[in-house]
Amino acid sequence: MTTEISLSATDRLLSWLGRGMASVASALPAARPNPGGRIEDGSLDAAERRLSVSLMRVNHVGEVCAQALYDGQGAVTTDPVLREQFRRAAVEEGDHLAWTRQRLAELGGRPSILNPLWYAGAFGMGLLAGRAGDRLSLGFMAETERQVEHHLDAHLERLPPGDQRSRAILVQMKADEAAHAVAAMHLGGAEMPAPVRGAMRLASRVMTTTSHYL
Repeated sequence: MTTEISLSATDRLLSWLGRGMASVASALPAARPNPGGRIEDGSLDAAERRLSVSLMRVNHVGEVCAQALYDGQGAVTTDPVLREQFRRAAVEEGDHLAWTRQRLAELGGRPSILNPLWYAGAFGMGLLAGRAGDRLSLGFMAETERQVEHHLDAHLERLPPGDQRSRAILVQMKADEAAHAVAAMHLGGAEMPAPVRGAMRLASRVMTTTSHYL
């Protein structure tokens, strides 16, 4: 942590820029094994495969956005404890990013062509949340993770029964998101007002609907 604190603003900016490029390119390595790696790939018909591809592309976009949010929030906080929290969360979200990208490739799918746009927008939101103060930034993190949990529940219901490899990935992702939300509130996160929660759900709906196809 001492090394990170001693970095200049320019160094930090370059570091975040490098992470952003790696996130968009799905070049961040996973620190943990893929939860679906040891599960035999089930037999999917054409329609089931298309559905799994679409769902996993949406989840992959969500992880691109998660990297951007935490990069943005971590870039502006002056609290080293919170910066470390954002860093740890980003590492686990990096696992999710790698797992969903790997699963997309196995299914013969591709990531969203709009990933640079999704990253830029989410990074900006992370900066704004961070500038609003640490309590609001942590609350934004917690609310984001709660909404992702609900989104993953819906995808677990929609996944084809034979796609157990994707299911294992989403189950682990959901557990991680829940832990991030709890940690953020324990560190002093403030509950988001209802209008903010609604705006977040609307933005998420636009992203998920678009990335389902693009």
